[in-house]
Amino acid sequence: MEIFNALVDGMTGLMNWLYQLTVQAGVPSYGIAIILLTVLIKMLLYPLTQKQMKSMVVMQRLQPKVKQIQDKWKNKDPKKMQQMIMDLYKENNANPMAGCLPLLIQLPILIALYRSLYAFPFINEAHASFIWVQNLSGTDPYYILPLLAGITTFLQSKMTTSMTDPTQKTMLYMMPLIIVWISATVPAGLALYWVVFNVVGAIQQYFINKQNMPVKEGASGR
Repeated sequence: MEIFNALVDGMTGLMNWLYQLTVQAGVPSYGIAIILLTVLIKMLLYPLTQKQMKSMVVMQRLQPKVKQIQDKWKNKDPKKMQQMIMDLYKENNANPMAGCLPLLIQLPILIALYRSLYAFPFINEAHASFIWVQNLSGTDPYYILPLLAGITTFLQSKMTTSMTDPTQKTMLYMMPLIIVWISATVPAGLALYWVVFNVVGAIQQYFINKQNMPVKEGASGR
């Protein structure tokens, strides 16, 4: 608990420090401070998210081969099917668990930001607004940020989702709806963070996708 409280206090202090930077730049805004915070966190997490994104790209391109293996061995030898799929991932440097670590790290950050914003000690509450939101500690009265959070979640997920996998396809459409609902109930500052996080992530994913990583032939042909 003490560690988590320290994380919340650290998030509060960092937010106010970034706000002071906006004051010095002549554009005092806690909204801009949250955008800067998001970009900063994205930069710090990039070494982890880069591996995650590359692995997701490879797994997406491997999906047709995975389906071939499943169609051939699912009813004959499920154990062999699983082994062949894992061999295929290994040969192409794809790790199905690659996305877990960034998500585990991201979760306490989101909770700390939520706790921080819930009763934020604004240095100047007049700068706690952001465009149409009067106070970033409150919810978005027009649900614009929640909708943007859902849309950006969908667009980023679509960049790495295999439409041939029923589970992934279902999550592609369900997850944005869940994000919209959550974003409508939390402080608008957290919804803003999620929107910017998705936009920056989509930009990163775009350039990683453009690397056009080749898929090796191997396990699927056995």
